Amino acid sequence: MKRKIILNLAISIDGYIASEDGGFDWIVGDGDNSLNSDKKWDFNEFLSEVDTVVMGKKCYDQNFHNDYKSKKVYVATSKELEDYENIHFINGDICKVIEEERKKEGKNIFLFGGGKLVDNFIKADIIDEYIIGIIPTILGKGRPLFLGNNPKIDLHLDEYISDNGIIILRYSKR
Repeated sequence: MKRKIILNLAISIDGYIASEDGGFDWIVGDGDNSLNSDKKWDFNEFLSEVDTVVMGKKCYDQNFHNDYKSKKVYVATSKELEDYENIHFINGDICKVIEEERKKEGKNIFLFGGGKLVDNFIKADIIDEYIIGIIPTILGKGRPLFLGNNPKIDLHLDEYISDNGIIILRYSKR
C-alpha cells in the first residue's frame, strides 16, 4: 500500500495556523457540545498510522519534535545542521526528500507544519489527505496556512466531525 502524505493541522476561521509569535493557545473549542457528532477525532489513532513527521525549523525551535521521539522526524531548514537521534535536517528540496521517503516501506507521513513548509507541498501537489480542524476563532493576524499562487486542487470530503465547536474536515484528492 502506498504511503500517504497527510497534512493535519488546526486553522482559525480566517486562515491562520498560529499567532504572529507562533502561539497556539487559541486552539480550543467554544465550550458548547450541543452540536457534537457521535464520532470523535482520535489524534492518538492518527499517530499510530504514522511513522514519519515533517516540520519546519520554526516548529522544531518550539520543541514540537519532542512529541515524536518514536518517529522519524524531518526538519526543513535553510541551515546546515547535523542529524541526531531520530531528527533529520533537510537543507534543500524537502518535497523531493519526502517523495523518496514515501517510496520506502512504512506507515503514513504526517505533514505537521508550518505554513512555509506546507506551501512547498501544496505547490508540488503531493499531499494525499488534508485533515483540517477549524477552530471557532478569528485571529485577525498570524501565520497563514495558504501563502497564495497555489495550483487548483480538487478534494473530496471523506469525513467530518464536530466536537466542542471545532469542525474537523478530512479531505482526499479527487
